[in-house]
Amino acid sequence: MVAPTLTEKTFTMLDPVTARRLSRRSLLAGGAATLAALVAGCGGGDDAATPTAAGSGGPWSFTDDRNEKVSADTRPTRVVAFTGTAAALVDFGLDKQIVGVFGETKRADGTVDPQAGDLDVESVEILGNVWGEFSIEKYAALRPELLVTHMYDPGALWYVPDESKNKILPLASSVAITTARVPMTKPIERYAQLAESLGADLSAKKVTDAKARFEAAAQQVRDAVKANPGIKVMASSGSPDLFYVSNPKVSTDLMYFAELGVDIVVPTKLENGDYFEALSWENAGKFPADLILLDNRSTALQPKDLAARPTWAQLPAVKANQVTPWDAVPRFSYAGAAPLLENLATAIRAAKKVS
Repeated sequence: MVAPTLTEKTFTMLDPVTARRLSRRSLLAGGAATLAALVAGCGGGDDAATPTAAGSGGPWSFTDDRNEKVSADTRPTRVVAFTGTAAALVDFGLDKQIVGVFGETKRADGTVDPQAGDLDVESVEILGNVWGEFSIEKYAALRPELLVTHMYDPGALWYVPDESKNKILPLASSVAITTARVPMTKPIERYAQLAESLGADLSAKKVTDAKARFEAAAQQVRDAVKANPGIKVMASSGSPDLFYVSNPKVSTDLMYFAELGVDIVVPTKLENGDYFEALSWENAGKFPADLILLDNRSTALQPKDLAARPTWAQLPAVKANQVTPWDAVPRFSYAGAAPLLENLATAIRAAKKVS
């Protein structure tokens, strides 16, 4: 049975800023007949044969976090993934296997989005660059063997448009990795397992060095909390109308920060999905905080955008200049997560009690 993908409601729960600013556009022009013609066209001729990579012979299987077992006669060599997922797989050692991505990859000025990490964005097909964009035509032309993405809610495939999922999912097997309600180390471990199954060498120096850096960074956070006890941290995101306070009992990175000893604000009046509490700007000071982690994505308001808002400017942490960027959708690899922990440790060490 094909699992349902992300709905607009779920997206709003996870990313309210983007959900209120973007609308999905239809990608189904031409209907099933056009898609069938595309698939048929991609299936013929000498160019349609995908060479089997060295060492990829023999059966392959992987059981994802929907508890669905994906199997193939040989290891997939043509993988399409959410951009942040692709970047995580690259961190674990995959390279040419990534042929396409979807999600924020390039910014309007042509620079690479931080979500892409060390992914070579010029070597992959970008199927969509914002929420709601996913070119089925380009996807079919890639002859995909595997689609991989996050799963924030059970059965929901991150950035796979709900209205076109029934056209997308039949074209290749899919793998979903849980990225909510578990500590950040869990999706990191799961993406490592997937990368290894696809041919990555987890004993490579690049990977072991990144893991060592991650573990050292985690210890830095523990040490910072012990050296500067009592610092209250609030993870938040700003939109023109509302101020969102994120829940460390759902957000996987915040959950892990709490495990390391960080005292994180827990919102009390949660929206559906329990991801956050939405506050009017008049009530932005509801939760005392000494340090604010502020969503740094382009879809959220940044400090320069918030400076003119009196209720923001009056927050004790803002007055004390104790606001630090927060990657609300982290890259789930040791290389991607280590800098987040290092920055958090630095911010906690430097913070003063102001609330």
